[in-house]
Amino acid sequence: MNIILESGKNFFKKQSPARLITLGFAFVILTGAVLLKLPISVREGAEVSWINSLFTSTSAVCVTGLIAIDTAEHFTVFGRTVVAMLIQIGGLGVTSVGVGIILAAGKRVGFKERLLVKEAMNVNGIKGMVLLVKYVLWMTLCFETAGAVLSFFVFVQKYSPLDALGISVFHSIAAFNNSGFDILGGLTNLIPYQDNVLLNLTTCGLIIFGGLGFLVILDVLKTRSFKRLCLHSKAVILTSAVLIVAGTVLLKCTEQITWLGALFQSVSARTAGFSTYPIGKFTSAGLFVLTILMFIGASPGSTGGGIKTSTMFVLLNVVKSTATNQHCSAFRRKIPDKVVSKAFMISFLSLLVVCISTLVMCILEPDYSFMQLLFECTSAFGTVGLSTGITPDLSVAGKLVIILTMFIGRLGTLTIITMWSFKQPANAVFTEENITIG
Repeated sequence: MNIILESGKNFFKKQSPARLITLGFAFVILTGAVLLKLPISVREGAEVSWINSLFTSTSAVCVTGLIAIDTAEHFTVFGRTVVAMLIQIGGLGVTSVGVGIILAAGKRVGFKERLLVKEAMNVNGIKGMVLLVKYVLWMTLCFETAGAVLSFFVFVQKYSPLDALGISVFHSIAAFNNSGFDILGGLTNLIPYQDNVLLNLTTCGLIIFGGLGFLVILDVLKTRSFKRLCLHSKAVILTSAVLIVAGTVLLKCTEQITWLGALFQSVSARTAGFSTYPIGKFTSAGLFVLTILMFIGASPGSTGGGIKTSTMFVLLNVVKSTATNQHCSAFRRKIPDKVVSKAFMISFLSLLVVCISTLVMCILEPDYSFMQLLFECTSAFGTVGLSTGITPDLSVAGKLVIILTMFIGRLGTLTIITMWSFKQPANAVFTEENITIG
């Protein structure tokens, strides 16, 4: 037994951070699938297949919100609690939760664990990782508690106090972690509350703060001035604001919805997945707007997915600098060439994943339109959860494609690539030669 444990420790020590994070997420997903298949998790008279159990677990851990079966109608209180815990673990990240458990046990956090947090949170240095995790856990608790209290005032008007409390806690966890799960039943999501200002604004607030990223929130709390913020925080806040406003205006112009509904869907499309209007009835123009928002997604170090707002910010500044024949810069700061290369790499790989998954889905699901399948795949990759309503009717093969797309979207394309091989750059380089571009 000791030999097996020692071999296991040596195996994990030799793995790269990207590979360990990938294995951690995969382990949590498989564990969640098994728990959701247990009789204690399934309501009497309901049936949950292995593929739907795996789909639900993946969607929860990847904080997506796409559902193959109705969460309220198929799972018991225990099952719904498992889903909420999976969402929380997926939103915070396996490494952050692991470090939190180590701290709660009073043990010392080692260098390997700090390195994993650095990789998962996408920060530059390794200094202050433990303190960062503590801040993340406390911020999560504060935001989710506030969200649950505000949501309770809405849900208690229709449900008993105990049921309203459970729904409020679940909704707050799902909203802050940018996961579009609901336990209201009937696959209605938040459509019955499309005119409820308090719930709409509370949900939007949770989604926005969850999608900004913990590093940005800490920077804002520390400086309390936009001018003194670091370049990353400025880029994230500015891009997020522009996307929310632009999305609201475009959705209002393309769909017969209220301004509140347009604002909610613009915010939700940035990886949350809640809907107050039936997405399946949206026009092609409206679906295209949502697809763009879903592909861009939230911000680095947040609970959301997509290529990230900072990536989009860098790409736009590259276009501007190229057009004006200047260095790529913003807010009187030059953007490093390494960051520019990384932004293009992430965008290209992400687009490649969406294109390939959409092509495969077009082959596997010929009964659905290209727009429906593109929307579904983009939603899965961006870990959004919005759907035109085709998810429950997908074939087993189609669901497996969506599961894989959600998994890649949550981990990030660069993490998936670097998990296979991570080598230090060679000192010797080949002779440089020009290639004509454009």
